[in-house]
Amino acid sequence: MSGDTYGGDRIGFHNGTFWGEAIGKKVEHHHHYGPMPQVEDALPPVAAEFTGRDDELGSLLATLAPDDTTGDTDAPADDAGRPPALPVTPAPATPVLVTAVAGLGGVGKTALAVRAAHTARERGWFPGGALFVDCHGYDETPAGPEQLLEALLRALGVAAAHVPSTLDERAGLYRSVLAERARTSGRVLIVVDNASHPAQVRPLLPGHTAHRVLVTSRDTMPQLGAHQLHLDILRPEVARDVLRTALRTAAPADPRVQDEPDAAGRLCALCGHLPLALQIAAALLISDPGKPVAELVAELAGSATVLDHLDDGERGVRAAFDLSYRRLGPGPARLFRLLALAPGPETSDEALTVLSGADGVPRRELNVLIRAHLVAPGSVRGCWTLHDLVRAYALDQVSREEELRIEGTRARTRLLAHYRRRAEAADRSLRSRSGPAPASGFGGPQDALRWLDRERTGLISAALWAADPVHARDGLGLALSLYGYLHWRRYFDDAVSVYRCAVRAALALRDDLGAGRAWNALGLALRSNRRIEESVAAHSRAVEIHRERGDRLQEGKSWDMLGVSLTEARRFDESVAAHERARELVRAVADGRLVEASSWNNSGRALFKMGRFDESVVALTRACEMFRSIGDRSREATATNNLGRAFRETGRLEEALAAHTTARAVFQELGARERHATAWNDFGVALSALGRFDEAVDAHLLAVREYEDLADRHRQAIAANDLGVTLRRAGRHDEAVDAHRQALRLFGELADHYGEGETLKLLTAAGHGEEGPLGGGPPAEGENR
Repeated sequence: MSGDTYGGDRIGFHNGTFWGEAIGKKVEHHHHYGPMPQVEDALPPVAAEFTGRDDELGSLLATLAPDDTTGDTDAPADDAGRPPALPVTPAPATPVLVTAVAGLGGVGKTALAVRAAHTARERGWFPGGALFVDCHGYDETPAGPEQLLEALLRALGVAAAHVPSTLDERAGLYRSVLAERARTSGRVLIVVDNASHPAQVRPLLPGHTAHRVLVTSRDTMPQLGAHQLHLDILRPEVARDVLRTALRTAAPADPRVQDEPDAAGRLCALCGHLPLALQIAAALLISDPGKPVAELVAELAGSATVLDHLDDGERGVRAAFDLSYRRLGPGPARLFRLLALAPGPETSDEALTVLSGADGVPRRELNVLIRAHLVAPGSVRGCWTLHDLVRAYALDQVSREEELRIEGTRARTRLLAHYRRRAEAADRSLRSRSGPAPASGFGGPQDALRWLDRERTGLISAALWAADPVHARDGLGLALSLYGYLHWRRYFDDAVSVYRCAVRAALALRDDLGAGRAWNALGLALRSNRRIEESVAAHSRAVEIHRERGDRLQEGKSWDMLGVSLTEARRFDESVAAHERARELVRAVADGRLVEASSWNNSGRALFKMGRFDESVVALTRACEMFRSIGDRSREATATNNLGRAFRETGRLEEALAAHTTARAVFQELGARERHATAWNDFGVALSALGRFDEAVDAHLLAVREYEDLADRHRQAIAANDLGVTLRRAGRHDEAVDAHRQALRLFGELADHYGEGETLKLLTAAGHGEEGPLGGGPPAEGENR
């Protein structure tokens, strides 16, 4: 059956033979070839373990149902009085002569078609019988339409001696016999399995509109005008049911899937949720009843290629894909291999064009792969994806030939260089804050962000190619150019992975400047993930590298970043000293004013947390003035918001409100959601200090919701504590307790022991109705750069 299997057997027509026999009562036919028997059932048996396709089966039955069953979910019982297996989905308004089930090899097209055909027969929809032929469309010698027509004619009772010799004569006789069948016996269902080209199917279409044709193919064949059902892989929970059913069919008491649910889930994932692979995995377990599922998972995960392991002696995933791959021409085959080399789970038109080295998207070759179901549309228009096992197959093809490996390396080099150029340009555009950056190729920051968002998964995956010495230089450059974007969009987990890889690449390249920058980027990512001590260590390493290089500007930047992490570690004296050292280093250096301004802002934050509020006001005022002179509105707004906190603690409450309002407006304009939420929360604390509790509660709630949406649990916990303090001051003690409990849970999830301890104090105060201090938690972070 050319790779699509079900029930452990290959099924269908071969070299002129066909399934079933023409049996039943004879009817006289007006042609000279004699009496023609009634066709009862020429279908293969239904797979005993068929499961998991209820929705698809319902859709398929809807296209096969006769007109008088439209919308009728109470289909008639079969001759034995058995009820139908499923309700009938309402049929299309206009009957469709041909229904095509298309999908990847091994996805279960034949099993679904056979099940649908049997169900339709049981419901009495095809009293004239059912025929089945396998076109062997993906074999080296596919069956021709002449062979297929001969098999169908003989199944319909035409003697071999009366079968005409030419294709046109056979097709004419076939239509004539089916027309007579419609008149004397009723509708006939013709299942045409494993077709690879419309030319195989078109001569098999009956002339009479009563009959129906059900086609399965790995290719989409729009030329047939068929109702199309695209069969996808199984959902994870359904894949597990398929595995469990297969084992229970062989041994009803087999408990392995239930006893090892996690291992079963991993096994399904390794099989790509592909029915063929799941059935092979099940066969491997059935052949060794004592084998734990986890043991098979370990074997599959550890094998050089999972494709070779998924073979039970009769069926193999590799064999199924071989059939499709061999039918591709040179152009589509090359594009197929290059797509497998693309970074990330989806590949954009842009990346595909660069990989192929073409001037534009190679549409003709891409369409061939789409029709063959080797490539599928991605989550957004203009993106494409490969099934995991298909990708593994294509990569294995590349690895087998030196020429293909060289071609693949060149393609990846092209894409990585392209991504680096575009990401560096996008970073310049983002830093320009407004309007297009010079020679960036982007219309402005929003245009750059749209490109970065669309290509994100590919960019991150390509940056990880830096681990390969061949791609280390461009991979490092790409990683460093993504620094601003990953933190702007808060992709901190991705950032940690990217910059760990970047550090290793820089060290391998003996690039000290790149290594220092990568350590600082890693430190910021770790701090954002609340891995504070690791962040301190990363920035300390960057300080050492830049000191050894004698680069005062980069060393100053590193000291400033280290100071922020020391503040978060509550090592305040060290933090203030680090920021002072940063200013000393950059004060007389060209381009050092931005670092100096940042160090004043971050010093102000540390002084605030030490309770040295007047000194904090002085430092933060200096930061605001310097950022304003530089023209950096974003950092000026951050320093202004921090200054509002210091104003609040020195009793200058109206000035605090004004500072938070000013900062909030800038953050909203710039689309800085986290900082916008921070300004709202600080605004709420100032309102609470003025006794404007209802307004304060609204401000805190807005911040809590925004942080939750951003998945920033640390700041969400801080805002929840500040909400609790305001509620307690307003006399709403039960609500205050709830807010502090939310904060305690969040700090616990983050393993933030200081935050937990402070929250427990606030929770105790709320429970006893004590007023407590303003601003229950540690202040939210300000500028981190």
